[in-house]
Formats: sequence, structure tokens, C-alpha cells
Amino acid sequence: MTGDDEKGMMTRRGLMLVLSSPSGAGKTTISRALLEEEDELVMSVSATTRPPRPGETDGKDYFFVEPVDFNLMINRDELLEHAKVFGNYYGTPRGPVEEALADGQDVLFDIDWQGTQQLAQKAPNDLVSVFILPPSTDALEKRLKTRAQDPAEVIAQRMSKAAEEISHWREYDYVVVNEDVDHCLAQVRAILKAERLRTHRRAGLIDFVSRLREGY
Repeated sequence: MTGDDEKGMMTRRGLMLVLSSPSGAGKTTISRALLEEEDELVMSVSATTRPPRPGETDGKDYFFVEPVDFNLMINRDELLEHAKVFGNYYGTPRGPVEEALADGQDVLFDIDWQGTQQLAQKAPNDLVSVFILPPSTDALEKRLKTRAQDPAEVIAQRMSKAAEEISHWREYDYVVVNEDVDHCLAQVRAILKAERLRTHRRAGLIDFVSRLREGY
């Protein structure tokens, strides 16, 4: 096999990798590690109507838009998914994601089950969804308290919401338990590697097999 043949066979369409979990289960830690280790993986940048926080950059952290413009994006079907959270709208612009997929880049999404359902409706062939579970309820609560980011009443709210979030685990392609971060990360990377090899994502594979059958 020549270098050009191999390169052609490896040409592929990117995929959308969704990681979901209840707060404190380790989704953010796994996401950051994946982005550091996977060169072909980029983070999806959401659009939002909330104002920028100190240190945030438009186009990098979020696309900051006015509510009227966000509504126009919805009406024009320019968002793959969207939701209203605490009075502000958040959504994933379709254009940048589709450009990345066409270029063979995988796009990582940090969204909940509702956003995942919307992606499944609009782009089912590109979606790979993974739900991350904590090893136990006690472990989840301990992690929320250990990171010391929220007051007690917010932790209680997150714990209350966790049960409802976990109930949607059957809607995901894969479920992993984050008892050990390194092991959980290895499992997610294995999923990503296998999904990259699916035949419907490898655009050059059809021509490569045709040449094999013709004796080349």
C-alpha cells in the first residue's frame, strides 16, 4: 500500500462526541483530558445570550449574542440544539460543527440529555453519546463537597437533580462508571477510537476496497 493509498483509505468524516453526567461525576475532568490527548478533537463552542464573564473571550469560550439574534438563529435552523438555563439561552451553532466534521475533526459536546436528544434528531449518523455515572450516590455527594465550588443548598439541588439526569442513561450509546479517572478516560478513548473506524465515516474506504477487488 502506498502512502497516498493509505491516506485515502483513512479519509473520514468527523463525529460528534457527547459526554453527559450528573454534576460532580467527572465529565469536565474527562473532557479536558481528552482535548489534551486527542489532536483530532475540538470543543464545541456554544452561543449564549448571557453577558461575558471576566476573562471570557467571544468565539473562544462562547459566541455572545443578543436575544433577538439567538431567536433568529432558532428560526433559521442554525442551531443543532438549544435550551434556556437560568433565564439565558444556550445553543450549538450548526455551521462551525458541520465544517469541522467535513474536515475530519471530531467535536466534543458537554451537554445534558435534552441537548443530546436534539442532536440525535438532527444528526443521528454523526452522534456518539456517552453517559458517565458515579460509582455511588455517596461518592457523588462527596465529590461535590470536596471541590468546594458551591454552597450547601446548591449541592443539595444538584444531588436532587442527579437522580432525574441518571434516569436517562438508556438513551445513550455507551455508559461508563467513573470510579477511577484514568480507567474511565481509557474507556472513553477506546470508544472514540472504535467509532472513528466505523465504515460509514471512512469516505475513502469504498474506493480503496474497489481497487483491491480490481487487483490494484
